[in-house]
Amino acid sequence: MRLLLQAHVLYVLLAVKVEKAKYIYIAGFFLTVSPDSIQLVAEHAAANNKVDYIFGNETEAKIFAKVRGWETEEIALKISQLPLASGKQKRIAVITQGADPVVVAEDGKLKTFPVILLPKEKLVDTNGAGDAFVGGFLSQLVQGKSIEDCVKAGCYAANVIIQRSGCTYPEKPNFN
Repeated sequence: MRLLLQAHVLYVLLAVKVEKAKYIYIAGFFLTVSPDSIQLVAEHAAANNKVDYIFGNETEAKIFAKVRGWETEEIALKISQLPLASGKQKRIAVITQGADPVVVAEDGKLKTFPVILLPKEKLVDTNGAGDAFVGGFLSQLVQGKSIEDCVKAGCYAANVIIQRSGCTYPEKPNFN
């Protein structure tokens, strides 16, 4: 009984936090850990017309397109145009492509943004590059910066991570 009460209290606390939050980030793996929590967040976002961002890499996007039966190179655009629960908010799809440009689909348009090119000899470990990209992107989004600035920060963060072993960061990063 005590465990059930603790779970209920945590669920209520999550609901309060979600209600007050301007930004909510959920990593994909969380879908398998707590689908009920994800559903709660999704319902709140739909009811309150929050903007929906989907991040992925080119491999994830291609697999998603294959499952959906899409035969196009405009996967990001199609993802951004998937039906939304409320039909009112918008969805922005951001697809990274390793050394190729980042693709952003917003308002029915595709934009590409260059990445920071890195000589092969400086590439150490790509683990965490996607998470670093999202972290950099969100660091600018919460400050109200443009999509271009968000992508630049994401590319910077990913570039730093891939030059180090494991998911480590220098003591003093120099992103401006």
